[in-house]
Amino acid sequence: MTSPRRIGAPDAKNRALLLDAAEQVMLEEGYAAVSSRRIAKKAGLKPPLVYYYFRTMDDLFLELFRRRAVEGLERQAELLKSPQPLRALWEFSIAAEGTAFTMEFVALANHRKVIRAEIADYSERFRAAQLEIMGNVLQEYGIDPKTCPPAAALVLITSLSRVLVMEESLGVFGGHAETFALVEEYLVRLEGGRIEDTN
Repeated sequence: MTSPRRIGAPDAKNRALLLDAAEQVMLEEGYAAVSSRRIAKKAGLKPPLVYYYFRTMDDLFLELFRRRAVEGLERQAELLKSPQPLRALWEFSIAAEGTAFTMEFVALANHRKVIRAEIADYSERFRAAQLEIMGNVLQEYGIDPKTCPPAAALVLITSLSRVLVMEESLGVFGGHAETFALVEEYLVRLEGGRIEDTN
């Protein structure tokens, strides 16, 4: 009987370096370019260390996704407590880097079921956290939930923002200026002009 292979500590510095390197490679070159050799080279480490900290490349991808997802959940919770939660959610949703990261993982999920399951789990958690606050926000703004269900508002905000960012990454801009202007008009109606962050 063989003993299980030892895995490096989850809080080890080299582990974090490898995750950072994997994220950089994924964002710069796409998920298909993420290999143990490529990320080790980017991190300035030896390739066998990748498998010291992660049993498989799927384990590395999962940890990379979870790290970003946890950060996203925490950031979203902060934003939805802001004085302008709809604007904060919209601007969070149109951040190009976050959308690029999500798109790479969606592409990866088409080939790896374990990644797909993880994305679905975190997506539901994101949606549940958003929905809990969105219902209160829309009620506060006097919007009838029968006219505009909070769940539908969330899907519209997140899907619209993703499509815009995805198209811009492809060099497609037709109708974008008008869409951004329309969203801004509704945000101003509901929350007033942008409140500058003084932090």
